[in-house]
Amino acid sequence: MAPPGMCGRGGRIVHGHTLRCHTDAMPQPVIVVVGPTAAGKSELSLRLARTLGGEVVNADSMQLYRGMDIGTAKLPPDQREGIPHHLLDIWEVTKTASVFEYQRLARGAIEAIHERGRVPVVVGGSGLYVRAILDNLRFPGTDPALRDQLEGELAETGAAALHARLARLDPAAAAAILPSNGRRIVRALEVIELSGQPFSATLPGYESIYHATQIGLSVPRAELDQRIALRVRRMWQAGFVAEVRGLVAAGLRSGKTASRALGYAQVLRYLDGEWPEEQAEAETVRATRKFARRQESWFRRDPRIVWLAADSGHLAGQALDTINSCGSPRATAQETTS
Repeated sequence: MAPPGMCGRGGRIVHGHTLRCHTDAMPQPVIVVVGPTAAGKSELSLRLARTLGGEVVNADSMQLYRGMDIGTAKLPPDQREGIPHHLLDIWEVTKTASVFEYQRLARGAIEAIHERGRVPVVVGGSGLYVRAILDNLRFPGTDPALRDQLEGELAETGAAALHARLARLDPAAAAAILPSNGRRIVRALEVIELSGQPFSATLPGYESIYHATQIGLSVPRAELDQRIALRVRRMWQAGFVAEVRGLVAAGLRSGKTASRALGYAQVLRYLDGEWPEEQAEAETVRATRKFARRQESWFRRDPRIVWLAADSGHLAGQALDTINSCGSPRATAQETTS
């Protein structure tokens, strides 16, 4: 019989639970919790990490930024139950996000967790970041001159105009990228120009490099809308506007990624006198609801995700049953449609 924490024929025994899918012939397990914002991903990730002897790896692109706490619903240290969390607060708000850099850091964190004999629990709602961890996602090169040209067009005509162009060239990519996310729109257009094929065609098939079990949290649309409104109200009550003011002093306005984050962009417009505070809050709710729909659309395309009702009274138990039954993930052809 294999000693605790090691793998015999039956799998890996972790804190009394057997991860039956790990053998010497298979990669080590990775647990992934995904779904729309406000679905309860952080709470479930804590319960799974505590039960399985795991460590959490953040896959929320905005929680990577130092000081962006209230607006990203980042768990404060005193609520992490002593469970190690990785890839939180690693970038200054002035840094432009890099999925390539994130992929390197996240895979390094997962490797280190495995070496400690523990289970990585990846949690977050940034779909491209999750796929960058799990799948054979490679990043086409860049052309500085073309990038400068597109950045110039972005500054002159705005993100909406470039998003409309992207929608004509690659509807699938446009559906997955917010019309306000100028940085990602520019990157998609750059890849199309350089590769001669749709940006969405550069995504690999759904075939993980890990033995990953992905759990998606499903919330009825009306309930999710209510959760989002409540979350935003609590953000304001917790001092969100003051947080944004403090980040302005840290260079938030010059951050091409952080300054466009949900809530932060809206509060900046309030601080600039463009909107009253009430409108900034209402627009944050509206934009977040729209973003949640895009998250759902992105994750629903992945056939490997097992969806569980977020409001189930037995969610953690159902998640553990899913993990312990982990059959081989299904693979598909390249993603080319939305």
